[in-house]
Amino acid sequence: MAYDNACKYLAEKFPESFIQWLLPLAQPTPVEVLKTELIQEPIRADSVTFLKAGNQILHIEFETRPYSEPPLPFRMLDYYVRLKRQYGGCVHQVVIFLREMVSEQVLLSKYEDTNTQHQYQVIRLWEQDPNFLLSSPGLLPLATLSKTSEPRQLLQQVANQVATIEESKQQADVLACSQVLAGLRFDKKLIKQLLRKETMRESVIYQEIHEEGLLEGIQQGIQQGIQRGIQRGVQREASLVTRQLTRRVGVLSPELEAQIQSLSVETLEDLGEALLDFTAVEDLVSWLGDNAGHR
Repeated sequence: MAYDNACKYLAEKFPESFIQWLLPLAQPTPVEVLKTELIQEPIRADSVTFLKAGNQILHIEFETRPYSEPPLPFRMLDYYVRLKRQYGGCVHQVVIFLREMVSEQVLLSKYEDTNTQHQYQVIRLWEQDPNFLLSSPGLLPLATLSKTSEPRQLLQQVANQVATIEESKQQADVLACSQVLAGLRFDKKLIKQLLRKETMRESVIYQEIHEEGLLEGIQQGIQQGIQRGIQRGVQREASLVTRQLTRRVGVLSPELEAQIQSLSVETLEDLGEALLDFTAVEDLVSWLGDNAGHR
């Protein structure tokens, strides 16, 4: 999904910011961003950041929904074992829930089985104080989803901070990621109003970039990359939901599969939660009929 792509970009381009936020250290530490494909049967984590000093690994998972297959607690245990086997050292795991939700699943911070317990840290972004996030360019997009009693003012603060970023490409990238993540909370019209290049025209840095004729090309490239990421995300989400449905209600007809493929990411996420209550294919047909207008 576009949200995953934006979060992965931020974690890979600004690893020091995430380390200062999630794994505070007394001294600055050299950082190496590791490949996310782990040994055994290939799986990919959203972000794996390796701290050379102290031989520590920071593993971050970004989530927009409480349910997954396999369940998130089991996935975190699986990631931990694979990371430990492949890299050794101390592994610190953090799950960051981006979108506010009331499910009890977002309160879970450990996997429990008959003879096994595994704990990890959970951050519900809507409960986080925005001040630290607003202080770092790499965390600004996440600040759009942080705790606030005045959402519009918070979005304006993010826009103001983005306008102070001096490096042109970094500014355009952070702006694009802010637009994507803000879509989880804010109306599109408000996002376009506040998080757009016109809001930065009073910035001396913006004026310099505009005069050099660079901003349009940079933003166009970023937006094209995000659109490609959205398309790939929809395909992955539809494939996951189809597999879950097959296990739940049996083999789907080509017509039903085609209908699922045509759903938006948001509707697919809703279907991913709703299918847990399905017992027959008729439940799916009924749900699709009720939600056809949400594609």
